[in-house]
Amino acid sequence: MTSTPPPPGRFDEVAEAASRAFRLLPPSSDDASHRSLCGPDSRPRRLATGPDTVERDLMKLVLTIVELLRQLMERQALHRVECGDLTQAQEEALGDTLLALHDRMTELCNRYGLTLQDLNLDLGPLGTLLPPSS
Repeated sequence: MTSTPPPPGRFDEVAEAASRAFRLLPPSSDDASHRSLCGPDSRPRRLATGPDTVERDLMKLVLTIVELLRQLMERQALHRVECGDLTQAQEEALGDTLLALHDRMTELCNRYGLTLQDLNLDLGPLGTLLPPSS
């Protein structure tokens, strides 16, 4: 079963509808409890749903997942190199591929006004999603 892609203006309509919906919502009781837990000066963070930010935030989420996978693949590749599982040609091809992926990630981040550090989500008490870059 194939689906046809939505018309180009459809994304803007969805973003605008989401923005209107969130403007209609009153602050939840969770917001008040969050303020009391975090101190009087801290304000709860709101989701920015404007048409201008939806695409950027979606790309940030997608790029975060891709960066996490890229780092996992890089670690697996290093492990395989250290174990001697790869030939010299395979090591070179793997290195070239990982470098190309890193360059493409940097290019996409620049396109959407992000840095690779922006992709590192703060998970609260668990720390950050991505390990520090070496």
